[in-house]
Amino acid sequence: MLKQQYDFVLSSRNTLLTYIGTISEQDFLTENSSFGRGSIRNLLVHICQTYSAWIGERALGIEQDFLSNCQSYFKQVDEYIGLFIEKFKGNEQQEIELKRNGETLIVNPLKLFTHVITHEFHHKGQIMSLSRHLGYTPVDADIIR
Repeated sequence: MLKQQYDFVLSSRNTLLTYIGTISEQDFLTENSSFGRGSIRNLLVHICQTYSAWIGERALGIEQDFLSNCQSYFKQVDEYIGLFIEKFKGNEQQEIELKRNGETLIVNPLKLFTHVITHEFHHKGQIMSLSRHLGYTPVDADIIR
């Protein structure tokens, strides 16, 4: 089920990334403090960093080399998600221990997966709003469209 759900996320993300390809480089990098991380680029990198930290580092134990290139970063995220889905296939409700800021958290893979994908969609909304603020007309990147 996680694989199918992530396929929905990828479809939405691909629509978003195609749309972002229509935005000028200047607007892509324009900082606006009203939108969380400041720019469309920074929001995309933050999405990737969150996946990499929660899924790659904490759940899979993969030491992180945080990237700044969005396309490469999303490919790395997709690899982590694939490994995560395989590792926890059939055990989505199993409790696992994760370390964050010196604390131990007890979560299950379904909750962790839900956390990272809803985080992505939250920031996708910020990206769409920011692009509208910059004079663009956002596309529909919902899962059902």
